[in-house]
Amino acid sequence: MRRRIVGLAVLVASLALVLFGAPLAFGAAQLALADEQASLQRLAAITARSVQSELSHGEHIDEVPVGSGLSVYDDHGELVAGSGADPGDEAVRAALHGISSHGQGDGTLTVTVPVPGEHDTVLGAVRAVRPVSVIYQHLIPAWLGMLALAFLVLGVVWQLARRQARRLTEPLEALAVNARRLGDGDFGVRAAPANVAEIDAVGRALNDTAERLDALLARERAFSAEASHQLRTPLAGLRLRLESALLASDGASDGTSDGTSDGEVRRAVRAGITSADQLERTIDELMLLAREPGATRGEPIDVGGLVADVAAARRERLVHVGRGLDEDATADLPRAPVSAAAIRQVLGVLLDNAEVHGAGTVRVTIRESAGAVAIDVADEGRGLDPDAIGSARSGGMGLGLALRLAEAEGGRLVLTRPSPPVFTLLLPVESTSPDGVPR
Repeated sequence: MRRRIVGLAVLVASLALVLFGAPLAFGAAQLALADEQASLQRLAAITARSVQSELSHGEHIDEVPVGSGLSVYDDHGELVAGSGADPGDEAVRAALHGISSHGQGDGTLTVTVPVPGEHDTVLGAVRAVRPVSVIYQHLIPAWLGMLALAFLVLGVVWQLARRQARRLTEPLEALAVNARRLGDGDFGVRAAPANVAEIDAVGRALNDTAERLDALLARERAFSAEASHQLRTPLAGLRLRLESALLASDGASDGTSDGTSDGEVRRAVRAGITSADQLERTIDELMLLAREPGATRGEPIDVGGLVADVAAARRERLVHVGRGLDEDATADLPRAPVSAAAIRQVLGVLLDNAEVHGAGTVRVTIRESAGAVAIDVADEGRGLDPDAIGSARSGGMGLGLALRLAEAEGGRLVLTRPSPPVFTLLLPVESTSPDGVPR
């Protein structure tokens, strides 16, 4: 590409020089011919005045130097001085009738003037001749100077074209390298500004693409790392219930059952099916949230009703391990314009942590706080390190998924109290007009 730019610049400069220089050289030649013709005209006129006396008295003329290109003719057209044709030609005969003439032919410039006498008579004619080749020889230095200047201009254009080509091609070559790195999976590439509007536009587009791909890859990796934690809890519950049913069934087959094993097996199987349904819904929601953030967002949701549904699904599991789950909601809570699936997953993470890492009764409180809906999830465990939220993005305790989902919905997840632990999920509320109508 550099060669093309340099070659095109030199070609354009060459055409400009030819289109400008050729007419200039031709004009210089024509100007030199015109000046030489005027000089011949003056020389012939001066010679005519100097030979008037000799021609009028018929005396010998010796003022005309040999080789000067001057010729003097008498009133009969006969050559009397100089080296011209004898007798004179048509131009000489015209001059004898008082008509001056000039012209170019046979490689010479010719001027013929009459020699005036008394009472409007013509005593003779003077003819001045100069070879055109002599004039062109005088023009050669000027033409060579113009040619040298043209080559100097071409050299400057070549240097400037190389510099400009390098300025244009280096950013493009860097963009090509960055594009190859991006294609190889390096999403951290960033194109430096080139101070060329079009190239910078391509660089910004490449940077935006790299950022989007980097964010997408990070989201997919975070989903792969964190969703596994979110999915293990319902799987563990399902496995526990099915193993309990298996043990009860084994006890019945050994004759040690108290007659209620069949009912326990049925309840365990139903609980297992419920857990499987919950697991399937969790997988679908996580996949949708990971691939299309905000796709599950619809109308503003009733936060209290959503929390009640999630708490009801978790209460049985906590009771099964000898713990409880209390729920307390403030009346007339505003609705929140968030995704029910995303908030369900955040609450699922918090309740899983309370179940696995906490102790005692789990308390879920829903309240309105400074223009937001606050959901507090607390238990009676020994508490967490105050830096738990800060380190959660690296996958600690499965909170990274909850943090990202909360922020994606315009909310925040904070550790309100480290011991006993209280996590607070803050959600934006539906905006209303001054008359109380939802916007």
